[in-house]
Amino acid sequence: MKLLLITIICLSLSIAAIAFAADVNVQALYDRANESFNEGKYDSAIDDYSKVIVQYPALIEAYYNRGMSYYRRGKYDEAISDFGHVISNRPEQADVLNSRGLAFLRKGDYERAINDFTKVVSLNPRLIEAYYNRGIAYRGIGKYDQAIEDYNKVLSLKPSDTNAYMSRGIAYLNKAMADFRYACEQGNKSACENLKEISGGK
Repeated sequence: MKLLLITIICLSLSIAAIAFAADVNVQALYDRANESFNEGKYDSAIDDYSKVIVQYPALIEAYYNRGMSYYRRGKYDEAISDFGHVISNRPEQADVLNSRGLAFLRKGDYERAINDFTKVVSLNPRLIEAYYNRGIAYRGIGKYDQAIEDYNKVLSLKPSDTNAYMSRGIAYLNKAMADFRYACEQGNKSACENLKEISGGK
C-alpha cells in the first residue's frame, strides 16, 4: 500500500508564536529537535520536543512536530494523540488532519481515516494526497465505488498520476472479484470460473 504523504517540513517558530524565544536554552532545544527530525533521528527529536512541551505546553508546533516524529517511528497511537491535541486547538489545519488520517490509515482504522481525509478535502478541495489516501481507506472497507470516485478525482486534478491509475485498477479488480464471488456463491458456475481465473487458479 503506497501512501501519498504531504511533504512535511518541521514547523519553525513564527515570531508571534515564540513566547519562549527569550529563553535561549529552550529555543536551542527546539532547534536541535528540528535538526534531529530532518536528519531522521526521530527518537532524539521526540525526546527534545517532549522537554520543550514540559516547559511550554501551549506551544502547538512542538506537539505537531513530535507527532510527525512518532509517525516516522511507526508509533501511530502516540502520533494520533499529538495530532489530536493540535486539532483541538486548530480544528481547520488541513495538514494536521491529513497527518492524523495517515496515522489512522497505517493502523487500519479506515473509518476514522476517511473522516479525517473528508475534512481535509472540505478545507482544501484540490489536495490530491487526501483523495488518494481516502481511496485507499475506502478500499480497506470494501467501498470500491467510493474509492474509484476518489481516484477519478485525483486524475481530474493530475491526469498523469500513475499511482492513481494503478490504484483505480486495483479497486475495479476488487469490485469485480466481489461480484464474481457473490454470483459464484449463488451457484453461477461461470462466475466461479471467472473468479478462479482472476485469482490465479486458486
